[in-house]
Parts: sequence; structure tokens; C-alpha cells
Amino acid sequence: MDNNIDTNSQQPIANSQSSTQSFQRLLDIMDRLRKECPWDKKQTIESLRHLTIEEVFELSQAIVDEDYQDVKKELGDIIMHIVFYSRIAEDRNLFTIDDVINGICEKLIIRHPHVFGDTSVKSAEEVADNWEKIKLTKEHNRSVLGGVPNALPELVKAYRMQEKAAGVGFDWENKEQVWEKVEEEIRELKAEVGVWEQETGNCNKERVTEEFGDLMFALVNYSRFIKVNPMDALEVANKKFRKRFNYIEDKAREMGKSLVDMSLDEMNELWNVSKIK
Repeated sequence: MDNNIDTNSQQPIANSQSSTQSFQRLLDIMDRLRKECPWDKKQTIESLRHLTIEEVFELSQAIVDEDYQDVKKELGDIIMHIVFYSRIAEDRNLFTIDDVINGICEKLIIRHPHVFGDTSVKSAEEVADNWEKIKLTKEHNRSVLGGVPNALPELVKAYRMQEKAAGVGFDWENKEQVWEKVEEEIRELKAEVGVWEQETGNCNKERVTEEFGDLMFALVNYSRFIKVNPMDALEVANKKFRKRFNYIEDKAREMGKSLVDMSLDEMNELWNVSKIK
């Protein structure tokens, strides 16, 4: 497929200086693809879903890698998906791209009364608090947690539910209280694991799983109070582990060994060396 083909001729569509022209160029290209490309004609809102999820994860990876050229590319893919969904919806008389854009414009205006109205705020935290209150009152959302999709990864879901609950005042007063809760959950998990180990053949995996989940939930809560995004923190840990483990693998190859043939002491020695590399 040639992404530079005009919808009305075989001449390339010239690069535009205006963002409005650029967006119209994308709309024109998508219109032609829906008419003339067998693959694009076949797609549905449902068939694009898994591809969109993949694109979002690719954008996330580019951001983590601080590869801003890749960020630019992945943002383009996501914009294309938004236009694609809207074009399919228009074919089905559901909504148009104008409906999508006007909808988000109205939402932004309603949720930023400190910019487009006479509300006064002093911090980003107050903005976030107002955001949740507006959704409950002006937008008539039935549940504070209604905007948190069940399909979100569990760590993200925990963080977003806590943020939304805090937005309407349901939160701890300070980080010391939250840390006490973390320590309480650690004790409860250790106690449950202890029971598991003592009662051989009679372990309650469900209870251990529940207590482990409670501990993770409490740690996510603590992360909010110390201004650390838990997803970012875990990714830092993942990258650090990968780098150090790859060092062990590289050194093992240099020594003509396989990891399965190395002792734990040998691997730990290389692990410790990797920390200072």
C-alpha cells in the first residue's frame, strides 16, 4: 500500500505544513484505503482491537527507551487507528471522526473549569480531585471506579482505582499510615505462608494468594504517597535484572559454559560483578 496516494488521482499527496492539512491528508488516505484495499475494506472495529493494544504497548516501550523518533512513529500508528475506527463507524452510521473530536473537546472544557470557567485551583492535585468530582456530578457517572476498565493490567488497575478513590476523598492521611498498612500485610502474608508450611498437604493457596495481593495493593498505595509510579519502578527493576542476567550469560559463554552447568555460587559471583558494571 502506498500511503502517499491521493484519493482522487495517482499523484502523491504533498506533505503539508498545517496540522489541519496533515490530518485531512490522513483522512483522505484512509477513505481511499477503505474503498480500494482488500485488507482495509475487510477490517472491523472488533478485528482492530488487538492490533491497537499492540500499538499502545509499542508506544509505551518507545517511551521507556526514550527513543523519541520511535515515539513519533508509534503516535502516528495510534492516530491512524483512531481514524480507522472512526471511518468504520461512519460506514455503519454509528459516529464520525468529527463526533470523536468534538466529544473530547467538550469533555476537556467541562473538566477544566479552572481554565474555561471561573473555578480557582492551586495545584495539579486539586485539578485531579476536581476531575473526579466533575465526572460524578456534571457527567453523571454512576461509579467513581466505572472508568477503570477490567481489562487493564492488574498493576495499572490497582493504581488507577486508588487514584480515583482518592479523588473523592477516600484516601489515607499520610504515607506513614500507608507504610504501617504495608507492614501489616507483610506480617499477615508471612503468617499465612507459615501455616502453609506447617500443614503439609493442607495448604490454603487461595489465602496465600489473597494476602500476597493485599500486600501488592498496599505497596501500590505507598507508591502514590512517595510520588513513584509503580509501573515505571517495576520497569526499572526489570531492565536492571535483564542487564545483570545478560552479563552472567555473556560471561558464561566467554568461559565456554552453559548456565545449566554452572553452580549457583558461580552465577552469584558474576551477578555481584555485574552490579558494578
